[in-house]
Amino acid sequence: MALALALVLVMTLGPHKDEGQPEAGPLPMAPRLPAPKDTGPAPRVPGPTPEQLQKQPWMHKLATGEKPPQFVLFSFDGAVSKQHWDKVLPVARQTGAHVTGLLSGVYMLADQDKMRYQPPAGLKRGVSDIDFGGSKQDIEARIGYLNQVIADGHEIGTHYNGHFCSGGTQPSVDKWDNNAWNAELDQFRQIVDGARAAGFRLAADAVRGGRTPCLEGNWDQAFPAMAAHGLVYDTSQVALGVQWPSVQRGLYEFPMPEVRVPALGRQVVMMDFNLWYALNGAKEEPARAPEFSQIVVDTYRSVYRAALNGNRAPLVIGNHFNEWNGSAFSTAMEQFLGEVCGKPETVCATYTEVIQWMQLQDPAVLDQLRKMPAARNWT
Repeated sequence: MALALALVLVMTLGPHKDEGQPEAGPLPMAPRLPAPKDTGPAPRVPGPTPEQLQKQPWMHKLATGEKPPQFVLFSFDGAVSKQHWDKVLPVARQTGAHVTGLLSGVYMLADQDKMRYQPPAGLKRGVSDIDFGGSKQDIEARIGYLNQVIADGHEIGTHYNGHFCSGGTQPSVDKWDNNAWNAELDQFRQIVDGARAAGFRLAADAVRGGRTPCLEGNWDQAFPAMAAHGLVYDTSQVALGVQWPSVQRGLYEFPMPEVRVPALGRQVVMMDFNLWYALNGAKEEPARAPEFSQIVVDTYRSVYRAALNGNRAPLVIGNHFNEWNGSAFSTAMEQFLGEVCGKPETVCATYTEVIQWMQLQDPAVLDQLRKMPAARNWT
């Protein structure tokens, strides 16, 4: 489903700067996180199963002097497009990759049932900035192919529901208080419960984190609601370079990296829409699709090398299932997925799997990793 309208304000672009110039101030709408530092007890997830341990030899406590795997985390906002899953799943099977789909709850509600959704913060019942899920037959088919996604070992997280960003229907998520976030998460749970009753095989405790619409939110208000609903991670905030996740207000934060795009010589938050906006202001120029795909793949490769040869922090690749600019960004993601997930010392994993791995480690080792400089692709 196209999210372009709702995503116009996700463009949290970094300032233009030359290599070696002092760091600029906070980014608009998505301030950079400080250096990773745990601020409380770490939330926990169930440990790996015996089957996992057998199939995932990297899932072990590091020996003295052993480097961590280079984790790569592919995650997709919205995450209900069959045509895109049909491209991702075969590549994932070939490479042993696991990815994370961040589900917008309203896509599991048929259009005729939209009045079941009551947005928070005084918004009208049955309103969503990304529409709803289509016909009853669309929902039934969607449950079928998402069940295959789950059966293949991929993770389903939340992208919440109505996608209310700044500039769209107000009040937007960046203005929501704790009550509003609790209400939105209650609605997400109820919608998924309804889909589960219709055959959706997503376990009740399987949704463990997500990404907020347009990377927006008042985290002091949002994170307590997320933790109260059993979430253990968020992947909405922005960090300069690739950093290890740390505990922020009771959740692991897996930040989106702000990186240098070599072809542009400037910094951009490494998400598909942000890259598109940096390239040409998010204008449709499908004839330039091969050029854009190559620029994005080259950026991914550059950041991957920086992390692999640096702090080995999990690399978050944020995307949407989209056909923007002649599918330039989906093509780049699919190419990089097939390329990187088969590399030595590299593990393409879900957020839950990375947390499981961290739970196996000596806390002092994790603390050491977090103290390493962020990986930055400036050379």
